[in-house]
Amino acid sequence: MLSTFVLVLALLPFVYYLLSLFCVISYFRNLRNASTARMPFMPPASIVKPVRGLDREVYENFASFCRLDYPEYEVLFAVSGTDDPVCAVIEKLRADFPACCIRLITKVPHIGTNDKVNNLCQLAQNAKYDLLVMSDSDVRVEPDYLKQVIAPFADPEVGAVTAFYKSLSAGNLASNLDALGMYMDSAPAALVAKKMEGNMRFAFGWTMATSKRHLAEIGGWEQMANFHSDDFELGNRIARSGHRIELMKKPVSMVFPKETLSEHFRRELRWSIGLRSVRPLGYWGLLFTHGLPWALLAAATAVSIGSIQLAFSYLAAYMILRVGLTWTTGKWGLGDRQLLKILWLVPLRDALSFIIWISGFFTNKITWRGLTYHVKHGQLIPIPSQSHPTAPPPESISTVVSKA
Repeated sequence: MLSTFVLVLALLPFVYYLLSLFCVISYFRNLRNASTARMPFMPPASIVKPVRGLDREVYENFASFCRLDYPEYEVLFAVSGTDDPVCAVIEKLRADFPACCIRLITKVPHIGTNDKVNNLCQLAQNAKYDLLVMSDSDVRVEPDYLKQVIAPFADPEVGAVTAFYKSLSAGNLASNLDALGMYMDSAPAALVAKKMEGNMRFAFGWTMATSKRHLAEIGGWEQMANFHSDDFELGNRIARSGHRIELMKKPVSMVFPKETLSEHFRRELRWSIGLRSVRPLGYWGLLFTHGLPWALLAAATAVSIGSIQLAFSYLAAYMILRVGLTWTTGKWGLGDRQLLKILWLVPLRDALSFIIWISGFFTNKITWRGLTYHVKHGQLIPIPSQSHPTAPPPESISTVVSKA
């Protein structure tokens, strides 16, 4: 009876993979069949980017936002201090793109423990236009990006727009493992949630677009200044206020760093801790999405009862479904032409993901952009030994404007 129980439970990840495959195929098929004959909706927009430090190929990432095919927009950066090396990159950007409205906020008051959200508070206050498009510094976009992200706001029921990404790996092992994350986990899980709940209830930090009006309805970024998962909080609060979260039709590109396996582990663990903090029951439920350990356990159980063929069937089913889902999402759905080169890493990524998931139960300590915190109930609590500011700095906010 125990063997039967294990073998039945081990089928649950396969059911999840099949459901994910159905949702992925359904979404991208409907997307391709959707009519695109609409009147262009292109109101002015502010692209706001909280930045800290230098990401890989950061100049090219920023420059892609200055080459957009869009009639009126600005690019507004915020950084916590003028000594940050990213300021020099932005100054070069201003010199290279004089026709693009580029502004830089160089001093940001301390509002909460999340430095990124502190920046976002000032960006929202200083943005010229009502529509705000937020994205991370490791994102690269195509010229039609703003048209794609703004178009859903033609529907007044839309409160926020977010996006999937295609991966631009640095080519080493850890970067390739990072590149698989969207195709194996993030996109399938988001599309399952969208299908089951009827509306997404979160956003992704690589693109979060909303309006100042919708932001004001949820209390502004100031209400989220102490939270770890700012993208989850924004999307969740906008969805709870009765608005719809939409996905862009095209993915952005994510430029992954050339990091070590240790750095990859710590970053993935930070995300896991954040997820457990905001969705504890959902985090426990991830147990039944980890197909590799269940397939291995089922195979060992089948061998113990003398069925080598059954053991092989579980392992084969895992490989076929897992690799098939990853290829369908990444290559067929999101158009990543380099995916085939790294598909062999799928089992390794799953093994590491399971170890990281378990590790997430035993710590709530994270290091984020050089600062160390505890995460509790979704909020960031600075560790006392760290030199976090506790009050707004006395100096006023200064801005550098390249073109009004």
